Amino acid sequence: MSSHAESSRTIFFDDFTGGQLDRSAWNVRVTGATVNNEQQAYVDSSQTISVAPDGSIPDSHGVLVIQPRFSPGFLTPDGRKFDFLSGRIDTREKVRFTYGTVEARIMLCGGAGLWPAFWALGDAPWPGCGEIDIMENVGEPDWVSAALHGPGYSGETALTNRLYFPPGDDVTRWHVYSVEWTAQSLVFRVDGRTLYRVSRAMVEFLGPWAYDSQKYLILNLALGGTFPFKTNGVRHPYQGIPPETVARIQAGHARMLVDWVKVSGAIVETNLRVV
Repeated sequence: MSSHAESSRTIFFDDFTGGQLDRSAWNVRVTGATVNNEQQAYVDSSQTISVAPDGSIPDSHGVLVIQPRFSPGFLTPDGRKFDFLSGRIDTREKVRFTYGTVEARIMLCGGAGLWPAFWALGDAPWPGCGEIDIMENVGEPDWVSAALHGPGYSGETALTNRLYFPPGDDVTRWHVYSVEWTAQSLVFRVDGRTLYRVSRAMVEFLGPWAYDSQKYLILNLALGGTFPFKTNGVRHPYQGIPPETVARIQAGHARMLVDWVKVSGAIVETNLRVV
């Protein structure tokens, strides 16, 4: 965790330089209920969530690593069985904000069926809480997507868009994924390039505006399930996960890297850690 604010408007900043996850800011989630027919169990383990030291990852100063693992027959505490383990962290009840700009510098690896995401949720039941998907990817290296989910526009939402990378670039390079959130719009960007602009009127055409309340941040790497399956059509050996991605996970070559996360310009700071 950075010990100082980068500017007077920066209200949260973590660059993962402490050698371990800062649990005063982040929660590690363990699988309870699963959604979207995802194929992983989330666990609290250094095998799936770790902080790499300075210099170990090129072009970073310390980095969060979320890495899925193949673990056939893993049983959750409530007796459910999974063949994959992965990581999910969030700032619920620790870092919450309303409006402002949210950014993260992230590198993905690609691989059909890998489902990394950087997003935000409110505390109320879904979808009324409002979901802001700042970056999602289902393993195709040439595009990322952004979306909103709320009451009347959840699931197969009309409020989604993709950004396709130009030739010579893809998700396996470092990119800054961000959203600028105000009372009237949300603007999603990749490296400053606009991916999607959603106005309040666009949202309210479909249902109530769910973006005037506090949200918290989430970083995770899901595996398989509905969204990857609808993209790649793979049914075996796992829904949305082809054999080559299983082999990549087994070889330790699948991971999501996060160099830093920042929230700036928020106008509601209740329960917020200020750095």
